[in-house]
Amino acid sequence: MTDSPSNPNVKKLESFFRHRLIARLDELQRTLDVSGRTVFRVLGRMGYLSSYSHAGKYYTLARIPSFDAEGLWAHSGVLFSSHGTLRNTVVHLVDKAPAGHTHAELQDRLRLRVYDTLHDLVAARGIACADIEQVYLYVSAEPETAKAQIAGRQRLIAEPSQPGSLPDASVVIEVLLAVIHSPKPDIGGVAALMRAQGKAITPEQIEAVWIHYELGKKKPASRRSGR
Repeated sequence: MTDSPSNPNVKKLESFFRHRLIARLDELQRTLDVSGRTVFRVLGRMGYLSSYSHAGKYYTLARIPSFDAEGLWAHSGVLFSSHGTLRNTVVHLVDKAPAGHTHAELQDRLRLRVYDTLHDLVAARGIACADIEQVYLYVSAEPETAKAQIAGRQRLIAEPSQPGSLPDASVVIEVLLAVIHSPKPDIGGVAALMRAQGKAITPEQIEAVWIHYELGKKKPASRRSGR
């Protein structure tokens, strides 16, 4: 028996996911009244993703998530990544970060604790780690990329923190990453992207980074962010 669109099991899962979007294996087994092995066979033909949170116990069809610019999607507190596993997602985020990432930054971005994953990836040489100002900075395993990331972090640390100047380094990194990933790379577009990601970064902070790094036209965020 094949899993064509006319297959009853396919139709049942299509209907289920239209209403629920995500599910555990036991829920899918009850829906189809079949074994877990059969559920995975049907899901495999349909195309599916497992969550990177909740020990990978939730599933969704690959076409359902509306991933953000970094390939992340959440539904009812369950987290999914277009990169698949938590390990693959961490490697992607670290490799693409202009100034690397600390554990705190990755934890905030991924919404779960990733210390053990970082430790395992460093041990397996999937990523590298540098001690910067007594804080572990996770960088690419590729030496030249890692060197550029460390230099980028050191420049951020060296930036003045006087009133009216740049916000904290972690905020600067968030804004610069949003500029890279925003489909509309202006202040308003970056502000909209960060709101969609649930980032507590104000338009004024975005504007401060925008002006400092001369990222295009310096138009006031308060008039372009659509508060």
